[in-house]
Amino acid sequence: MCRHLAYLGPRISLHELLFDAPHSLCSQARSPRHQTSGENNPDGWGVGWYRDGDAEPQRYRTVKPIWDDTDFAEESYALESGAILAAARLASPGATIVATGNAPFLSGPWLCSLNGAVKDFHHGVGDRLRERVSAQRLAEIEGDSDSEVLFALTLDRLDAGDAPAHALATVVDEVLAIAKARLNIVITDGHVLAATRVGNSLFARGSLVSSEPVDDAGGWCDVPDRSLVVATAGDDGGDHTISAL
Repeated sequence: MCRHLAYLGPRISLHELLFDAPHSLCSQARSPRHQTSGENNPDGWGVGWYRDGDAEPQRYRTVKPIWDDTDFAEESYALESGAILAAARLASPGATIVATGNAPFLSGPWLCSLNGAVKDFHHGVGDRLRERVSAQRLAEIEGDSDSEVLFALTLDRLDAGDAPAHALATVVDEVLAIAKARLNIVITDGHVLAATRVGNSLFARGSLVSSEPVDDAGGWCDVPDRSLVVATAGDDGGDHTISAL
């Protein structure tokens, strides 16, 4: 059910996290170790990254499996950033497989990814959630995925002045009040990232959060279910805090 990761810290090559690490996003997508739904993630992938001085991120998305995307793998050697969010997709039942349905989703400075699914989203639950989205944010939704609706709800909370962590916690509560769901959501604006673990795996080390550890080195924390992670960057790689949802 998708794999994703987000990083804040000193500038690194995108290639390192996406393709080169012992259990990079590419490896997680093709041969996941902690995925409970689906054997791999073949329905495309995407990455967003922030360049120095830019308020809004660059973004790349494709329906090609990440392990077949040799062109971007080669290009990623030359791309460096101190803030990255990437995801490989296993599409939810009923979702259209198009690039616009892939994370990361983008609005202004914000990137978002969902590793999970909202039960019965295409059978009434999605309509109930859309009713809660502002007209402005509803107009920005491009596709039919649950991910975009959850991002729109989160953006509404951010627009209202909520801190990222509180915005995510509120959206998780709203969704779980009306439907069963797996809700591993991560958002970042390049300065702070917030991520939830509800139903799927999530690990954290410093200011890197990932569906699975990207290597076998120490220091990884297995984030408890129904928890919220907030991470900030620093010269030493940054750090994170974990709290209950």
